[in-house]
Amino acid sequence: MGIIRNVTRMASTLLAIFNTRVELFTVELQEEAQRLLSYLILSLVALFCVIMTFLLGIFLVIVLFWESYRILAVSGLIVFFAGAAVLIALSIRSSYRKKPRMLAYTRSEIAKDIERLKSGQ
Repeated sequence: MGIIRNVTRMASTLLAIFNTRVELFTVELQEEAQRLLSYLILSLVALFCVIMTFLLGIFLVIVLFWESYRILAVSGLIVFFAGAAVLIALSIRSSYRKKPRMLAYTRSEIAKDIERLKSGQ
């Protein structure tokens, strides 16, 4: 009877550990999906803003400098908007690199569980 209770208790403990890890996996997967969706939405909004700013700025500058400095004005606008686009891209890349690895907490907890089981604790 004692052996059966011990085996049953060990099995229930393992199932509880497994259940906890699956829940953690699910939470991390949802967080990652939300993070990726926010990156996509922010990127699209930034792209839209860059395009609109580019078009309206170009029209304005060309109209203002049509008679005297149109080539210089257009060149300046191209440089400005290219720089803005590069800064936005670098910002997105930096944010993406800073995010935690996918399922890092789940993998860490599973590794700890394996270590504990190997050491007999």
